[in-house]
Amino acid sequence: MRRLSPTGRKALLTAHLVTSLGWLGADLGLLALGVAGLRGADPEVVYPAAALLATWLFAPLSVAVWLVGVASALLTPWGLLRWRWVLVKFALTTVMLGLVLLLLTPRIRHLGALAGAADAHLRVDLVVPPAVSTTLLLVATVLSTWKPWGRLRAGARRPVPARRAG
Repeated sequence: MRRLSPTGRKALLTAHLVTSLGWLGADLGLLALGVAGLRGADPEVVYPAAALLATWLFAPLSVAVWLVGVASALLTPWGLLRWRWVLVKFALTTVMLGLVLLLLTPRIRHLGALAGAADAHLRVDLVVPPAVSTTLLLVATVLSTWKPWGRLRAGARRPVPARRAG
């Protein structure tokens, strides 16, 4: 596969950082709204606001992070299946994306529609999942910074061409 120029890599890295930070910020916003709802803030304001945030910012950013991350892995020397830390980040992000799109966003939309009629169980659903996903996003950030472990396969390096005699 064709590799990007240094300028292209920097542009892709910038896009990855911006979308990732946006996802983390939206996640923290949902967490703040969830805590406010549990602490007695007006449910007619908190839960519809959370539904808007989840629908128009959180879910789209999670998709954007995943797409830009896959593009970064495939178009840069890191690769998708070369390094353990990249594979772990990809797995974490893929699981989180599935949970956001299939479970969390519909649940928060339902909570927003119910607003003041939401029971305590639904209200806790706006605190626990964002707390867990914030933690996982921080783990992904640590993996990107420290790049632990090593290559997936010991023989994944390109072979050195043999020298010709003579």
